[in-house]
Amino acid sequence: MSDKKIAVIGLGYVGLPLAVEFGKHFDTVGFDINKRRIKELREGHDRTLEVEDKDLKMATRMQVTDVLDDIRSCNIYIVTVPTPIDKNKRPDLTPLIKASETVGKVLGKGDIVIYESTVYPGATEEDCVPVLEKFSGLTFNVDFFCGYSPERINPGDKVHTVTKIRKVTSGSTPEVAEEVDQLYRKIIVAGTFKASSLRVAEAAKVIENSQRDINIAFVNELAVIFNRMGIDTNEVLEAAGTKWNFLPFRPGLVGGHCIGVDPYYLTHKAQELGYNPEIILAGRRLNDNMGLLVANQVIKLMIRKGHKIEGAKALVLGITFKENCPDIRNSRVIDVINELESFGCRVTTFDPWADKEEVHEEYKTEILTSTGELKGKKFNAIVVAVAHDEFLKLDLDQLKDEQTVVYDIKSILPKDKIDARL
Repeated sequence: MSDKKIAVIGLGYVGLPLAVEFGKHFDTVGFDINKRRIKELREGHDRTLEVEDKDLKMATRMQVTDVLDDIRSCNIYIVTVPTPIDKNKRPDLTPLIKASETVGKVLGKGDIVIYESTVYPGATEEDCVPVLEKFSGLTFNVDFFCGYSPERINPGDKVHTVTKIRKVTSGSTPEVAEEVDQLYRKIIVAGTFKASSLRVAEAAKVIENSQRDINIAFVNELAVIFNRMGIDTNEVLEAAGTKWNFLPFRPGLVGGHCIGVDPYYLTHKAQELGYNPEIILAGRRLNDNMGLLVANQVIKLMIRKGHKIEGAKALVLGITFKENCPDIRNSRVIDVINELESFGCRVTTFDPWADKEEVHEEYKTEILTSTGELKGKKFNAIVVAVAHDEFLKLDLDQLKDEQTVVYDIKSILPKDKIDARL
């Protein structure tokens, strides 16, 4: 085990924490094509805030690079690149294929390539292995081998960090499966679970978030129904939650790179096999439309309070996909913003966690990031879209006019301070 030299391909929310942990035990090279990312990591800072500066320094055997030759001497390659969907909600394997090409160019005999990116069952062997063989000239399970160990990173979570979440592992042969499992056991204090095959491990990952997506879709549908009945959904859920086996899901916008994306990988594969997965797709459709529902409820409340919608000023609090985290990937808050703007509202978005440049590049919208930028501004509607701790400290009265609508998607404000919540 001591002769292992590890390359981690992709230094984002998943790859960097993994590289740091391996870098405490093995010679490890973190590889990323983003030069800006490499520069900031060399300067000792992670802008995703998944790894603290002091922890970067503790990875004494880790180096980071964007130079391909720097990973040529490695014998374990761990691929942690994103697996997004395209505009038609189909799996986009481009980052995964490009990463496989990169690894294939430096792959040597006896090496192991481990994938952590979320994929549909069979993707490692059907999509990635042929690329590895093509670019390396080597033969799968003869000259090189593969593993699959799905990532379980929860962005922004400082309790359930990478080493404290049990890890599923697998390998393309029984011997490799054991080697992969032992490798992760070196850093995962929560332990590992060795799956019987690559496909089982791939399937286990993709259903984790599909299950959560369906459960959230259920409570989102309840919210729609109870709203029409004039019943507070959260009060219903609190009452139902007194039973020991009631699942504590809450309504909301379903974004991020996992729950809002992963189910489409499973449904894509199912449809390729001639099966239409009705429950999963129904849940996805419902969750994808929640931003529009929220915006329409806000507009109705504004009309009831006598606001002229054209030119009305709306403040949206938060644009990251979850609280206390700078991750804006697949944030569904943008649906609320776009829908409000389609009615003619002038929307201001405030998020102290988000990066202005990233938001503009991803969503073509401008945001405010400091409370000072809100000083003196008044709004006809305020939408609490993300539960950042900072929003609990905001004096909303200073931002309201006499008839301001306050809509709390995340149910973080006292009920007597709001007009409605999801």
